[in-house]
Amino acid sequence: MSTRPYAAASVRQLAAVVDEVVPRDRAAWDGRRPVPGVGGLPVRVSAERGRQLWMVVGMFDRAVEREEMPDRSRRTAAQLFTRPALRTFWSLAEDGELRFLAKDVGKPLPVATLRIVRDCLGILAGLVVPDKAVWLPVVEQPELKETVAARDRAALYRGLADLASSGPLERGGIGMSGAERARLLAMVGLVLDSGCRSGELAALRLADVAGGERAVGIRRRPQKAPPGRVEEIAALAEVHPSAVEAIRAGHLHQRSEVVRQRVLAAIAELEPLPEVEWYPLRDGTGVALRRWLQIREQVVDALPLEGGRSAVWVTLRASKAGPPGVTLRPQGVRQAYGKGVTALNFVMAGRYGWSPLPVTMEQLRRAVEAEPLQGEAVRELGAA
Repeated sequence: MSTRPYAAASVRQLAAVVDEVVPRDRAAWDGRRPVPGVGGLPVRVSAERGRQLWMVVGMFDRAVEREEMPDRSRRTAAQLFTRPALRTFWSLAEDGELRFLAKDVGKPLPVATLRIVRDCLGILAGLVVPDKAVWLPVVEQPELKETVAARDRAALYRGLADLASSGPLERGGIGMSGAERARLLAMVGLVLDSGCRSGELAALRLADVAGGERAVGIRRRPQKAPPGRVEEIAALAEVHPSAVEAIRAGHLHQRSEVVRQRVLAAIAELEPLPEVEWYPLRDGTGVALRRWLQIREQVVDALPLEGGRSAVWVTLRASKAGPPGVTLRPQGVRQAYGKGVTALNFVMAGRYGWSPLPVTMEQLRRAVEAEPLQGEAVRELGAA
C-alpha cells in the first residue's frame, strides 16, 4: 500500500521510513520494523505512538512549504534533522502554525502535545540519521497542581469526621444525599490514610478491608513499579513500553488481543504477583467506611444481578452501566469523587474551619505520605 503523495522529496523519504515501523497497511502490522527503545532495547511501535509519528510527518509536510524553513529541508529526510531545520520546525510547531485544521492554525500547542512531538522527533531522528547526534528541544515539565498542606489536611480530616455523623447536606438547591456523602467521605478518608490512586481505590474488594475496618490492603498499580521493569517486559514481549503500561493499567481495549497475550505472558514470566500493602485507618475513616459499607450492602442486595458483588465501591444511581449497585470502575471513582467534592465544597462554603477539598483525587493523594504496616502489625490483622 503506497503512502500519501507528499510534495517534498524529504517528506516522502520520511514517510517511507515511518511506513516500515508503522505500516499504513494493517495486514503488514505484525511484521513492522522494531525501533530502539529505552536502553537501546528493540521494541515495536504501538498503534497510539504510530498515529503520533504520522502526525509529525504531516507537520513536516506543512513545514517544508513555509519560507522560514531552510531550502535544503525539501531535498532529503536527513536534511529535516539538521539543527537549523529542527529549530525552525519547532518554532512553527510551538506557535501552532503546523496544525492540520485550518481553523486551528495559530493556536499555540499545549505542553502535553509538545512533549509528544518532541518524543516523536527523537524516534524519527533515530530512524533517519541513527549515527548522528541531533538537536532536540527541551520541553518544560508542566507544574503539578497545588496539594493540600499538612495543617489543612488535619483540619479537613476533623471536618470530615464531624460530617460523618450529620444528616444530608443541602444549600442553594445543591445537595448530597446521605448515601452519596457516606461514599465520598469513605473515599476521602482512605486516600488520606493510604495515599492510594484512583485505580487502586477502584480495585478494592471487601476482602481488602481488615476486620473492624481497622486497616485496608492496597494493591499498588504499575506506576509504583521500577521503570526498568516495564522495559524488560516490553523487550520480552517485543512491544512498545506504552503497550505494557496500557495493559497493566487495565486499558485492554487499546491493544490487540495478540499484543495483550504477549504482554501477559511476559509479565507471568518476569513479574511476581503484586504485593498488598496494609495501611492502618484512623477512627474517623473507620466510621466513614463502616457507614458506607452498610449503605453499600443495602444497595447491592437490591441489585437484580448475580456476581460482581465483592467491590467496595458501587453506583448509587441507574446509569449506562446498569442499575444502582454496579461496580465503579476507575473512571467512575474519579467522577464520583469530582462531582461529590464540587457539591460538598459548595454546601460547606463559609462554614467555620472548612478548607475546600481539591477537585481532583490526584491533588489530594500527592499530599499524603502514608507508611504501610510491617511484620507483626500485619500478622495481627490476620491479613498476612
